[in-house]
Amino acid sequence: MVAEQERSKPVLALGELIWNAFDAEARTVKVSFERDDAGEPQAVMVEDDGDGIPHADAAEFFRFQSDSWKKTRSQTRTGRFLHGRDGCGRFKAFALGRVAEWAVVYRRDGELWAYTIRVSAHDLREVRISDETVATDTAMPGVTVTIRELIQDLDVLALKDGRQALTEVFAIYLSDARNNACIVLDGRVIDSASAMAGRKSFSLTDITIDGREFWVRLHLIEWDATSHQALYLCNQRVFPLMQVDRPIQIGLFQFSAYLYSPYFDLALQADVVAATVAEAQHVIRTHFRLRAAEEARSVVEEWKHDAVYPFANEPVTPIERVERQVFDIVAVNVARYLPDFGATQPTTKAFQLRMLRQAIERSPADLQLILGEVLRLPRRQQEELARLLRDTTVSSIIGAAKVVSDRLKFLDGLEAILFDAEPKRRLKERSQLHRIIAQNCWLFGDEFGLSVDDQSLTQALVAHKKLLDADIVIDEPVRHISQTRGIVDLMLSRATKHHRANRLSHLVVELKAPNVSIGPDEVTQIQGYAFSVIDDPRFSRVGVKWSFWVISDELKPYTEHLVKDETGSILEKPNVSIFAKTWAQVLDDNRARLKFLQDQLDIQADRGASLRYLQRRYATYLQGVFEVDDAVEDEDGLALETDEEEAMASAF
Repeated sequence: MVAEQERSKPVLALGELIWNAFDAEARTVKVSFERDDAGEPQAVMVEDDGDGIPHADAAEFFRFQSDSWKKTRSQTRTGRFLHGRDGCGRFKAFALGRVAEWAVVYRRDGELWAYTIRVSAHDLREVRISDETVATDTAMPGVTVTIRELIQDLDVLALKDGRQALTEVFAIYLSDARNNACIVLDGRVIDSASAMAGRKSFSLTDITIDGREFWVRLHLIEWDATSHQALYLCNQRVFPLMQVDRPIQIGLFQFSAYLYSPYFDLALQADVVAATVAEAQHVIRTHFRLRAAEEARSVVEEWKHDAVYPFANEPVTPIERVERQVFDIVAVNVARYLPDFGATQPTTKAFQLRMLRQAIERSPADLQLILGEVLRLPRRQQEELARLLRDTTVSSIIGAAKVVSDRLKFLDGLEAILFDAEPKRRLKERSQLHRIIAQNCWLFGDEFGLSVDDQSLTQALVAHKKLLDADIVIDEPVRHISQTRGIVDLMLSRATKHHRANRLSHLVVELKAPNVSIGPDEVTQIQGYAFSVIDDPRFSRVGVKWSFWVISDELKPYTEHLVKDETGSILEKPNVSIFAKTWAQVLDDNRARLKFLQDQLDIQADRGASLRYLQRRYATYLQGVFEVDDAVEDEDGLALETDEEEAMASAF
């Protein structure tokens, strides 16, 4: 415990001495410095006007690591909440200097008595208590602690940063009028109330340990004139025990946050603290994101009036609201940083705002490119704005919403080209369907990554062995049981080695054009691939699970009689399985996987938006599949997005 006191930072060490004074009913605590002729501090004094320490109690109070009198009480005689309970706060003095002396004046039997207590860091067990004498006529009750042989430059406490740090430690206590407390640092009163721009409290999730519940609170103070952002872990009396070293980075806001709970008086279990700190950081980020969005409203209203704001309607879904908040915050800050933005032509201003919108909606990570390469913001401003989007939760929500939305659009668009009569008739297997599916292997499970695309079984074996052992040489083609070569459309691989060697899963997908139903020939083909794997010793001697799928719009009666269940299973062996599936099954399975996120994120995808998405994203592969009548109502929307994408690309 003592070693911890000696390592304590100056502000927290000084804070403990001030807390001791307030716990002794002091109303004013003065911190001053004794300097030499060169102005260097030689001693620090902490003087209070509290009750003092009765001489009869001094030995017990200063006994090495003694129990504190505060353990049996929660309040002072005037109703103040007590700060410390461990009886070690006085030893904080030795984090400041090697020698400390307490000059005590207290009242007994109607008279004031005075004495001194002297302790050296060389031997904390040796406490020298002088005899008491009647105090002088000018004496007043209280204690003055003088610390000498300073071990660090305590003059920093009187400077701006030190004053602000002490203000943060005592901000809540000093601003509570019921405490009637004041701190004077180097001749100047610490006025925490006037330094505050605002404050707010939040209740967080209770901590539950071994059946016991501990409340958790977060108190947030925003400062007027300081460049500081900090989160403090505090005891239940809101005294900072330590500063959380993980930065929060909330744009231009300056604040101190106090996370406090009775649990922190008892323990600081790492995983419990980490979870609570993470929740607090999320609350802080959300609060200031809302504050920033509120400040941005006046600027946004001006943009709406000038018809340059890139949104026509108000946000409806939770995701739209988050994206709109982030856009408003970033856009307003961009306008603030670019001195010529206000005088920019409306058409140029509208284009720049649309680029920002697209960057945020695509991915928060894209914003850095826009800020640097297109808007050409200075590096420092880029970094400050980037912090606004470093909120993991916001980025994750926007990113997840984008993925889910794009996948739902893809599923709806794919359904149209697979089942609508005209697109289905014009869709080509190899050059169109195959190429689109190869870029969306999540259809078969997010765990798979594309390994082989339209290659022979020999190349499939090469990819397979590469995952197992890159040094193995493939020198003999796979012998297909019914033909010279077999062409695999897609082979997806998943490595699941864990603690066992050669644990891999492969999925081989044979795609058929929508107008080709899965019948005897198609079943024979996929079985040929599977049986070639079974018969090849290079595949069968290792611990690998192979699944073979053949997919098309429908199954012929022959195949329907073969499948065993709704999964489309035709064959199951220890390391090989064969399935005949319809696209309807695959699409339904994917929609089911996305249903929860779709509901939580309130995402809707209509047919028109889905077809526009598919046309725009895969224009190279879908030429000739859609005619004008097959497409969608809002061609202007598609043209606008495409033109903006091209303009952005050319700007880079």
